[in-house]
Amino acid sequence: MGLMDNIKQLGDLKKMRDQAMELQKKLAEIKITVEHQGVTVVMTADQKVVSIIGEPDLQKVAHAVNEALKQAQKVAAEEMRPMMGGMGLS
Repeated sequence: MGLMDNIKQLGDLKKMRDQAMELQKKLAEIKITVEHQGVTVVMTADQKVVSIIGEPDLQKVAHAVNEALKQAQKVAAEEMRPMMGGMGLS
């Protein structure tokens, strides 16, 4: 592997890093709201809880948070699909 190959690899890695950082910013801006039995959870697509409103029943809160996480993961996977397509992953 020559110097030019190494330089190209560094450029490719920088491009991938820049794409990942842009995706992370985008996911942080997407809000997911889940309501379950009187509990409302708002979470970003990068899986940060923004707010929990409603009943203090921890079982209901846990269910709502888990559902919000599941939806956040789906959104993140959809947003990453174009980036991963270039790597032969589906």
